[in-house]
Amino acid sequence: MAELTGVHQKLMPQTQRQIPPAPSTPPPPAASPNPVLDDAALYGVAGLAVCGLAPHSEAHPAAILLQLLAAFGNAVGPAPHCMVDATRHGLNLFVVLVGESSKARKGTSWNQIRRLFAEVDRPWVTGRVTTARLTPTALIYALRHQQPVTDRRLLALSEEFAAVLHSLRQARGYLSPLLRCAWDSGDLRSLAGLHPIQASSTHISLIAHITQRELEENLRPTEAHNGFANRCLWTGVQRSQCLPDGGDLDVHELSALAAELRRALDWAADAGAFRLVRDDQARVLWNECYPALSQVRPGLYGAATSRAEAQVLRLSAIYAVLDCSPIIRLPHLQAALAVWHYCAASASLFFGTSTGDHIADRIMEAINAAGGRLSREQISALFHGHLSSSRIEAALQQLISLGVIHQTSQPTRGRPSTLWSAIPGPECRAGEELDDESNAEETDNEESMQEQTWSDPPK
Repeated sequence: MAELTGVHQKLMPQTQRQIPPAPSTPPPPAASPNPVLDDAALYGVAGLAVCGLAPHSEAHPAAILLQLLAAFGNAVGPAPHCMVDATRHGLNLFVVLVGESSKARKGTSWNQIRRLFAEVDRPWVTGRVTTARLTPTALIYALRHQQPVTDRRLLALSEEFAAVLHSLRQARGYLSPLLRCAWDSGDLRSLAGLHPIQASSTHISLIAHITQRELEENLRPTEAHNGFANRCLWTGVQRSQCLPDGGDLDVHELSALAAELRRALDWAADAGAFRLVRDDQARVLWNECYPALSQVRPGLYGAATSRAEAQVLRLSAIYAVLDCSPIIRLPHLQAALAVWHYCAASASLFFGTSTGDHIADRIMEAINAAGGRLSREQISALFHGHLSSSRIEAALQQLISLGVIHQTSQPTRGRPSTLWSAIPGPECRAGEELDDESNAEETDNEESMQEQTWSDPPK
């Protein structure tokens, strides 16, 4: 925030900004409770908007940035796109802000974006942004085929996303596959009733707000593993500062930001339908980071982040269009990677080492409750003999693949007993290392004192 309120508070040409290179590979699940948004994410017009709005708001800069990218990606429409083989990727994003109710300032962050885009494109804000409850029929009906041809854009704002997840849990619910189609191709169809409704070539984006507790209670493993979760950019947010009297953004500064966004939208509208491609420098970085982005990770964290390549592609395309460029250049890809690293670190906090398998999660919970160690017999007793040995073994192997437990043997008078122990997290291991270093330092001090005592001749 010191940077946001200091160096970046004034609008400055993006040519004067030096963007540090973003790491080319995504980090493993983070142990820190507060993911850090890299400076590379604050590139170009998006960075100027965040640096202009954040000092005057208690909202988290990441919340402002992700919602701005989602709003612009929807306002620009379906014309700009990327191609991966035969798959077409528009610039529509699904962004989910996760933070404490009333304290994370999720609604405040959206109000900042809404106010800004009301200056940019008021008809889009009033006509294409909806807070209506997400249902399959309502979603398709709003974008149905009719004459004259209607606007194909729609930004769904769900400030009570827990209710949406609750709808997704229902076995007969059609909302989950409909939203997945909306993210993929935009071709929607409802066969309910006597008159089927169809809406093709739609451009639907989603901004959702939820607390972490609601997320844990309502996102079931089915939705995590069926492809819905990995279409979302999970974003951890909290209040960034305390402003008792609220913010005081200058009207002229807001107008300057709106003019930059309007210029990008006008440029995209004049360009028509076009395909974004990478230049040579961006292609080199993409080839370097692609293996890590496409790496398969286990558990719910892996399921929620398994569409990393597509998410980074869409983010980089949005940064390029904001720059009025049909070419995805190196700073655009670096900014996209920085945003993805923040979302991936956030997802690791929400999903962590959870497997989505209630048997494996129950075993892990019992091991932690028992002080980090259970015998094989104690694990079997958790299920009162109602679970086969092979099923328990499969759950244990799943926990091993996540790197959260390991197997040891304890000698007894008879056959050795098998123990399953929890592997300490990075913070615990760091604490142990510090203790070891301090103990070693104390030992060295004692030895030096003894040497000095024995070496001094008696007077």
